Amino acid sequence: MNLLRQTTDHVLMVRPARFAYNPQTAVNNSFQKESMQQESVVHQKALVEFDHFVALLRHHNINVTVVQDTLEPHTPDSIFPDNGFSLHHDGTLVLYPMFAPNRRLERKDGVRSALQERFVIERVIDLTHYEHSRNKFLEGTGSMVLDHVHRIAYACHSPRTHVEVFYDFCIQLDYSPILFGALDRNSQPIYHTNVMMCISSESIIVCLESIPEIADRKRILSSAENAKKEVITIDMFQMEQFAGNMLQLRNSDNKPFLILSTTALRCLTSNQIERLTHYNALLTPNIPTIEENGGGSVRCMIAECFAHLK
Repeated sequence: MNLLRQTTDHVLMVRPARFAYNPQTAVNNSFQKESMQQESVVHQKALVEFDHFVALLRHHNINVTVVQDTLEPHTPDSIFPDNGFSLHHDGTLVLYPMFAPNRRLERKDGVRSALQERFVIERVIDLTHYEHSRNKFLEGTGSMVLDHVHRIAYACHSPRTHVEVFYDFCIQLDYSPILFGALDRNSQPIYHTNVMMCISSESIIVCLESIPEIADRKRILSSAENAKKEVITIDMFQMEQFAGNMLQLRNSDNKPFLILSTTALRCLTSNQIERLTHYNALLTPNIPTIEENGGGSVRCMIAECFAHLK
């Protein structure tokens, strides 16, 4: 019997100390837009959005561990912890190689200590050596979208997702890899798979329009069919509004929720919303400052914690 679950009721989020637009990530993240407001104003707005988001999850009995970031070293993207680590059902903690040098500074004591205090960690797989020795990257569950139950890892090629590191992850954690190309409307590689694809227990939400190769589309559709998941497609504009950057969680009462931002919700059709709400209730935090300056949405802000609690 497969006891793995696609969803968890415990997540980790990092409250930023100095959130800001990051030029080191903007070189290949077309979702980022630098605000004309002062950095201090952007940070304060992001804090309000973050705190409201955490409160929304907790109000619906989803367990949230919040780690307060530190001012030094300055890590403008610490609010997106899912790129740096993943914590799996068997207690495996994976550490990932990051593209931007200032994102590598996010490996501070706070997150690691919080995980060790709360969860049973059986082993650590450290892939960060790829940064230094080979200049190759894999940014966690940003680079990959994981079907935990069927042990399938989906990933689109990008400067932040290298085939060698991706296959290393799949071999060590026993996932079957599905690697494909996905491009934005300017024919540039989409920086992270989790902005164009989401997997829930019952469905796969995907921007097929961004995948140029028909063979790649067919592989994803065939995989979804084999996993008995409904395919819900979004278009390029909806992807640009973060409609692919969703995450399904469950609460302590085992009730499923699909987390998506108000930006994403506003661009969905009534039919898409009906299909999504057939499987789960929707929680829609409002995070426009974080989305605009950071180039990521709700899924990027949530690191799932599947390991057993101590």
